[in-house]
Amino acid sequence: MKIGLTYDLRADYLALGYGEEETAEFDRDDTITALEDTIRSLGYQTERIGSVKNLVKMLAAGNTWDLVFNICEGLSGQARESQVPAILDAYRIPYTFSDPLVLALALDKYACKSYLQKFGIPTPDYALLQNENQIKNLKLDYPLFLKPVAEGTGKGVYANSKVENEAELKAQFNFLFDQFKQPVLVEEYLPGREFTVAIVGTGEKAEVLGTMEIIVKDSRHNAIYSYETKENCETEVLYQPGRDALAKQAEKVALNAYRVLGCKDVGRVDIRTNVFGEPEFMEINPIPGMHPQHSDLPMIATQEGVSYRELLFRIMTSVLGRYKHLKRVV
Repeated sequence: MKIGLTYDLRADYLALGYGEEETAEFDRDDTITALEDTIRSLGYQTERIGSVKNLVKMLAAGNTWDLVFNICEGLSGQARESQVPAILDAYRIPYTFSDPLVLALALDKYACKSYLQKFGIPTPDYALLQNENQIKNLKLDYPLFLKPVAEGTGKGVYANSKVENEAELKAQFNFLFDQFKQPVLVEEYLPGREFTVAIVGTGEKAEVLGTMEIIVKDSRHNAIYSYETKENCETEVLYQPGRDALAKQAEKVALNAYRVLGCKDVGRVDIRTNVFGEPEFMEINPIPGMHPQHSDLPMIATQEGVSYRELLFRIMTSVLGRYKHLKRVV
């Protein structure tokens, strides 16, 4: 079986003049090398495709693949993560992970929370701000937390994302709106413990792989898992297994959200507890990072005694379970 690899290489975009934060979601070359080597070790052939533009060029030239392992984040547009799977759907080429609808919904944090609320998934009260005039009509309790509505990897999340009053809210909204040119999600701040839950599988076969608690050590960052702390996680963040009763409650919320959204093959769900110590949904990543040592999903796998190769095997098992015509090689 020939598997194509779609991805956004951070170095390529930096060379084109894009900034560090603009490219924060993109992959390092050693991630692609590890991914390709591991997929080959499972008995598959691979071909590097790269970005969505490379995919379009290769398809136009007549290239095709039995399956595409897709970790493209996309560069522009609020549904940018949907671009590769939408094109692959048009060509009827199977791919890993969730479909365009799920990816678009998950990236838009306001739409995602609105959808999940209809199914009883707990999430902090929230609103979408598209201009400063809407602030006076907010009916939310301080402290509040602000983030761009459609970003990942901590982009747009800073130590001052937590605001205590209207003046701070206006200042942070205007900064984010100017910086990211998109609406801003504002939600009531969750002051408790933070977990990230890894899930593997599809539908009723989806199951929790493990949970990791995230503790920001540096008080200068208001204990917020921000863009800056993620970039310096080796020194500023403590990761530890989530195995107590509260972590198990977080896993139930995460798995319910994953299944309600219809995520496929793998995903990672961020959960934080409210003032009553109850876990609530924050956001979901249906295309989680795949660096063997530095990405949260493989870190959770390692924590649970699951090797990187075994993680990829489980993902492929889920994929092949969805595409019955594809031949299993291991």
